[in-house]
Amino acid sequence: MAYSRKDKKGRVLRKGETQRKCDGKYVYTYTDTLGRRRSIYSKDIKILREREEQLIKDQLDGLDTYVAGSATVNFVFDRYISTKSELRATTRTNYKYMYDRFVRNGFGKKKIATIKFSDVLQFYHHLLKDKKIQVNTLEIIQTVLHPTFQLAVRDNIIRNNPSDGVMAQIKKLPGRNHGVRHALTLEQQRAFIRYVEDSEKFENWVTLFKFLLGTGCRIGEAVGIRWEDIDFKKRLISINHSLVYYSREYKEHSMCSFSISLPKTEAGIRIIPMMDTVYEALKKEYAFQEENGFNETEIDGMTGFVFSNRFGNVHNPQAINRAIKRIYEAYNAEEVVKAAKEKREPILIPHFSCHHLRHTFCSRFCENETNLKVIQSVMGHADIETTMDIYAEVTETKKYESIQELARKLDVF
Repeated sequence: MAYSRKDKKGRVLRKGETQRKCDGKYVYTYTDTLGRRRSIYSKDIKILREREEQLIKDQLDGLDTYVAGSATVNFVFDRYISTKSELRATTRTNYKYMYDRFVRNGFGKKKIATIKFSDVLQFYHHLLKDKKIQVNTLEIIQTVLHPTFQLAVRDNIIRNNPSDGVMAQIKKLPGRNHGVRHALTLEQQRAFIRYVEDSEKFENWVTLFKFLLGTGCRIGEAVGIRWEDIDFKKRLISINHSLVYYSREYKEHSMCSFSISLPKTEAGIRIIPMMDTVYEALKKEYAFQEENGFNETEIDGMTGFVFSNRFGNVHNPQAINRAIKRIYEAYNAEEVVKAAKEKREPILIPHFSCHHLRHTFCSRFCENETNLKVIQSVMGHADIETTMDIYAEVTETKKYESIQELARKLDVF
């Protein structure tokens, strides 16, 4: 038989309620939204229960008055992300991943009402200097933190957004590489492709790498390309979606899976003309698959993906980056020995990833095209400033070569 706790007048007490023997006051103990034990008191059980009901309502609404004055950044972020129902699952997962990795266990524990502009600036300096992250990664963190602070402003928890203007200050730092990925040189690009073509171990990657270096597609766009997106007759490639690999919750466990993601901006939907190298590589791949079988993977209703791994599934971008690492490490080891025998300087390939191939294509494009709008259209840049930054970097590196070429042509000194 269940035992019911009662007060001195014989009334049954609810869960969380007690009556003190010392002064007869009623106490209601609960756990607030930050996981801390709290208590409220009253001499009258009816008044206590009215306050209990209001507390429950406030907690359900996310407006716990006992927390509002001392809410942490974590508390406000969790509230912010819970309100963003319009976010795509992949975007939400990425935001939560970045926050949990870089913010939650440190800066996130600070009381949001105490944070100043200088605190955010100092935190970002810490991430750049001690965590060695790139500025473009920091911009993603800012994309998450800024609206978190803005929600606190709108909820009257703080007066001003302390992250306003922080990134502008960061980008003024002298001598910093503002997240720009350096392209492979023309010499390195040629060495990489030739090595893959001539290697029995890596030749199965050659079509994908030629596609990436010949179109400038993002890796998600490349692994998600389907045969129906390719018009061999007109030699055009339609970019209208991308394939993303992300972690999601499934039956109380996290698991990784592929999903189709549509472009966030109109600029992401575009047509890319095929250069001869890409056309020939894809025609060869199509003939091979006609004889050996096409990729039968189905993702969100889409099938007919061009690129597949040795198991017949679509490529995981992380696996591609690991393959790139194996390739340039093998190449460099052989090149050092070969160069020593030939008594010349070796042509070494630096560390790079899938996205460097996109940047390499854009750099080659900028070296041969002056119309920034054309470059922006092919690259799918939503903001032309992104195109201009890459163009400026290429122009800077070409200065020396141009001056030397000018001197050679003038031949007056």
